[in-house]
Amino acid sequence: MNWQLQKREKHVVEKNPDLYGALAKGQSPKFMVFACSDSRVCPSHILDLQPGEAFMVRNIANMVPPYDKTMYSGVGAAIEYAVLHLKVENIVVIGHSCCGGIKGLMSIPDDGTTASDFIEQWVSICAPAKTKVKSEYSGLSFSEQCTNCEKEAVNVSLGNLLTYPFVREAVLKNTLVLKGAHYDFVNGKFDLWNLNFQITPTLAV
Repeated sequence: MNWQLQKREKHVVEKNPDLYGALAKGQSPKFMVFACSDSRVCPSHILDLQPGEAFMVRNIANMVPPYDKTMYSGVGAAIEYAVLHLKVENIVVIGHSCCGGIKGLMSIPDDGTTASDFIEQWVSICAPAKTKVKSEYSGLSFSEQCTNCEKEAVNVSLGNLLTYPFVREAVLKNTLVLKGAHYDFVNGKFDLWNLNFQITPTLAV
């Protein structure tokens, strides 16, 4: 396995030496992308991105937790670095079809009992999406509810991004755009959308 990875890496570098020569001097991506860790969905493949074009964060169900200096600091550090230091111009959160993390979220018992050490606590970041789907799509099958939740969870993550002061400030200054997306790899569909949060500047009192 190690030999195969080394061979693949050597092939990629040799295929485009000028690109990797430039990347050795630094990075200036225009995009930050939140995507799922699912092996079936590669954000670079979905968006046709080359190395150096996007700062990536991949986790279970492509979730963005709200601003909190004591919890999920790894995600917070990535957002801070991308926005304040790399000056990315776009943050895209991409959900996808058949997401196991979203299925796990939708399966959490209402009594709050858990069956895992980490997964259920993590996916509960987007619990508001589950609540909305259960309320508005109660007549749908569980599978159809999960599909709707895959998109609603993206919207929750976009809202959570605005709890980061530096993200909010950049959005207000129009130097940063937030976008949601959903990739249906079964049917070959990709949806991209904006949300109008009607953000107003924080007033000093």
